[in-house]
Amino acid sequence: MSYTSEIAARRMALLCRAPLVQTRRQFSTTIAAQKSTTETVKESLKQVDRKVSDKLVDGINVGSAAAQKVAGVAEAGGSKARASAEELRGEAKGKASELQGELQGKASELKGEAKGAAKEAEGKVKGSL
Repeated sequence: MSYTSEIAARRMALLCRAPLVQTRRQFSTTIAAQKSTTETVKESLKQVDRKVSDKLVDGINVGSAAAQKVAGVAEAGGSKARASAEELRGEAKGKASELQGELQGKASELKGEAKGAAKEAEGKVKGSL
């Protein structure tokens, strides 16, 4: 190998390694993944909405099951069937009102939690300023 080609080869080897050694890391001053107050409230409201929806679906399922029982009993005919149908209707109404009460209680509880979380997050934001 000639002298000039040997020098060129060494310089090329150094040039190839140079960027690997001299790379710099990025520097950022952004706040690390903190949620804003509105995002916290939105998430809380989504959770409330989801739980309310689940309770409503349970109520609908109970109502349809009761309706199927009533329809099955009504097909049997007679006064016993009517009495059973009325009884099942009463049970269905009672269960529906019970679920509605639970639903309203859970919704108000979660609403209070969401308000508390929003106030807490707002306090943290004001405290950090």
